[in-house]
Amino acid sequence: MTNKQSSAPFEKMMIVRTVILLIAWLNQFLVMKGYSPVKFSNEDVELGVTFGFAFFASIWAWWKNNDVRYKARRNTQYLKNNGLK
Repeated sequence: MTNKQSSAPFEKMMIVRTVILLIAWLNQFLVMKGYSPVKFSNEDVELGVTFGFAFFASIWAWWKNNDVRYKARRNTQYLKNNGLK
């Protein structure tokens, strides 16, 4: 067994989740103290949610319906060459 310093590095998503959690708790603390750090109207929230939904839905549909990765393009070409597609 080797003696490495970084045998168990942090995962990137763990760091992202921790930072978001800390921001949420800071926001909650400020709200409890009477400050409103996030000044959004209902229309702004609705616009953001609908924009996010449309953005992620379009990216997902584009990714699923196109051969973006090399392996997918190679498999499609194989199917065409053998008359299976």
